[in-house]
Amino acid sequence: MRLAGPLHLPTEDETALLACRLAPRLAAGDTVLLSGPVGAGKSAFARALIRARLGDPLAEVPSPTFTLVQTYGEGADALWHADLYRLSHPDEVAELGLLAAMEEAICLVEWPDRLGPLTPASALHIDLAPEGEGRSVTVSGPAAWGPRLEGLHA
Repeated sequence: MRLAGPLHLPTEDETALLACRLAPRLAAGDTVLLSGPVGAGKSAFARALIRARLGDPLAEVPSPTFTLVQTYGEGADALWHADLYRLSHPDEVAELGLLAAMEEAICLVEWPDRLGPLTPASALHIDLAPEGEGRSVTVSGPAAWGPRLEGLHA
C-alpha cells in the first residue's frame, strides 16, 4: 500500500530531513527497505536516519558496502544498517545475523531485493529514484504503518 509519494526532494538536505522525521517513528523490530539504483540516495538517507537516532549529526556513519553490516547501539536502541549488494543468495542473509536482527533491532536494508523470500511482510519500503537535480521518494508498506507515518512529509 502506498503511504506517501512520490515526493520530490530537490536536495540531499531535503532527503536528510525526511530521514530525520522518520527516525523517531521507528522501534525495535522495524525493518526499512531502501531501494533504488546506484546514486539514488539510499546511503545518504540511511546515514541521516542513523545520525538522527544517535542524536549526533556528526557521527561517523560509514557505508556498509564492504563490511555488509554496520551496527549502532544496543538492546532496544540497536540499529543495523545492511548493504546486501554483494550477496549472491538469500541464504547469506542468515549468516550475517540479519534475520535475528530484524526481529530485535531497527534494520535499514539497502538492496533489499537480495532478501528474496526472506523479505519481512511488515517492512516499510522506501524507493528512491533520481529526479532532476534531486530525487523522488515513494513510501509503501502494510496499512499498520499509516498512523505512524502521519505528517512524515509535512
